Amino acid sequence: MHSRETEAERRRRRLLRQVMEEGAVRIDALAERFQVSTMTVHRDLADLEARRLLEKRRGMAVAPPNLTLETATRFREHEQAEIKEAFAAELAKEVGPGDTVLMDCGSTLFPLARRLVTVERITVITNSLRVAGLFGQWGVTDVIVLGGGYRPDFEACAGTETLRQLSRVRADIAFSSPTAVSSGRLFHPVQEWADLKEALQGAANRSVLAVDHTKFGRTATYAYGDAGGYDLVVTDTATPEDEVAAIEHLGVPVSVVAPATPDPS
Repeated sequence: MHSRETEAERRRRRLLRQVMEEGAVRIDALAERFQVSTMTVHRDLADLEARRLLEKRRGMAVAPPNLTLETATRFREHEQAEIKEAFAAELAKEVGPGDTVLMDCGSTLFPLARRLVTVERITVITNSLRVAGLFGQWGVTDVIVLGGGYRPDFEACAGTETLRQLSRVRADIAFSSPTAVSSGRLFHPVQEWADLKEALQGAANRSVLAVDHTKFGRTATYAYGDAGGYDLVVTDTATPEDEVAAIEHLGVPVSVVAPATPDPS
């Protein structure tokens, strides 16, 4: 059963990506493209619609106008899994007992949460209900959630109230992940999240950026500075050398890690 569920979820992610890229696709066309029955596509679309990742309208699968692959948390959570695990191992080295840790809502950081539960006496501050839930699930009780306007596609809060609360805390270290990076500059498609990520950097003694190779060489609507304000950037071996060089030119060390080997079990 687990194998069939995994296969179905992979197909749903491919289907969602197709709908996001085209904006709207006929359901019968999706069945033909993915070589499955129309009934199977309807079940997949019902699952994705329940997660608010797309909408079904008169024989069509339609991407919501305010949703992108970069902002759909439950879609992104399973992307680049081996790289995220490698990042988590590297990022966890930056945290010590008793630290106050700031984390944003990027799915890149979800595996890090699991690693940090073994660190004694840490305090976690986050705008992400998903991150807070992961720590709570694994027994970390000292978790502070930054409130504000809630966005279900991010499963997180942002906006004026979130920034106000963030301005009143000071962390030992902040972890963040950008949507797009080009020549060291950082971008996000949503203004509120660009503002939040910039504020996270200023609310900690040290700031670490985690960004995989798929996000380089791209831009989005809102720029929020560059990597020069960070103390460390962690990326993977597939990142273009010129993008790594651009960050190092800003005086920031870059740690390049290899994707984790999947567990055969």
